Amino acid sequence: MNGPSHQLSMTVLMTPDTANFAGNVHGGTILKLLDQVAYACASRYAGSYVVTLSVDQVMFRHPIQVGQLVTFLASINYTGTSSMEVGIKVLAETIRTREVKHVNSCFFTMVAVDDDRRPLQVRPLQPSNPDEARRQAAAVARRDMRRFLEQSTGQQS
Repeated sequence: MNGPSHQLSMTVLMTPDTANFAGNVHGGTILKLLDQVAYACASRYAGSYVVTLSVDQVMFRHPIQVGQLVTFLASINYTGTSSMEVGIKVLAETIRTREVKHVNSCFFTMVAVDDDRRPLQVRPLQPSNPDEARRQAAAVARRDMRRFLEQSTGQQS
């Protein structure tokens, strides 16, 4: 295993079967890969199966083209009792020119579960540098905002 257990990277070549008629990769293809990356990162950290609870702030900043290498950089930003926020940054690289663009960032909330699909406690994340501390603080702010919105609209997660 390379790197810390709370981080993961994956690079995928975008092939013609992922494209729409304009030659761009379908957003749904990227969403599926994002979910897989979030699952891999969170399950490795938790040492258990996980389920997706929510996805926040998915913004497609630039189109992704067939033939580009797409790298997903995932990190556990925050842990609750059984939940984990996974932040994912997506970079698309044009192979011939080596141009790299930041094409997407988003946040998945994943919940660790046992074999009966009941929530399972995860170990607390301890930030090891200022960047990780900043990401953790931002994750807490997003969690608090979600809770506020749920309470103000009467919705429950």
